Amino acid sequence: MKKTVLYSAMLALAVAMATTGCRHHPEGPVTALGEPNSNVVDLNTPPTTIPYQQVNNAQSTQIAENGPFNPDNWNQDPDALAADTIHFAFDSAVVRDTDQAKIQAVAQALQSDASANLLIAGNCDERGTEEYNRSLGERRADNARAALAGMNIDPNRIHTISYGKDKPVDPGHDAAAWAKNRNDTFIVLHRKTGA
Repeated sequence: MKKTVLYSAMLALAVAMATTGCRHHPEGPVTALGEPNSNVVDLNTPPTTIPYQQVNNAQSTQIAENGPFNPDNWNQDPDALAADTIHFAFDSAVVRDTDQAKIQAVAQALQSDASANLLIAGNCDERGTEEYNRSLGERRADNARAALAGMNIDPNRIHTISYGKDKPVDPGHDAAAWAKNRNDTFIVLHRKTGA
């Protein structure tokens, strides 16, 4: 009797797991009908960040109409806002209170030149994997973008990129160099004629 109950319970558990998305599928978790289910967390898949443009409907529309951001279509001025580079604590994407004045200066520059767009480049120090630092640089750039959007800058004018640890400003291998390399740089963009 006990074996029958145990067997029935195990069979019911196996059926439940097979129909609720607890199996591996090339497209992620699936429903009982075998369709992808975005509401189920797949613990076998590493977490990812959602790019800002996927969260912001206006940005998604702009990308659909004009295509993805292509830096070759823009004249880039990395020196205009070089003094407003912001820095981050180790393993953090939080914009520091001490950098709010720099974010405000970037917002004022964009408000004074309605034709300008902005590229925010997120950077990391050399520690950590390439994949992790790409993700961290992306979060840093996205957070600066959100801060600027909170200052009434149209997010459609702001593009982001993560260089991870690929573009250090200081090639050193010590704490001072690492602190300099954990940054967001702001690059003023003007569309090239005919682009």
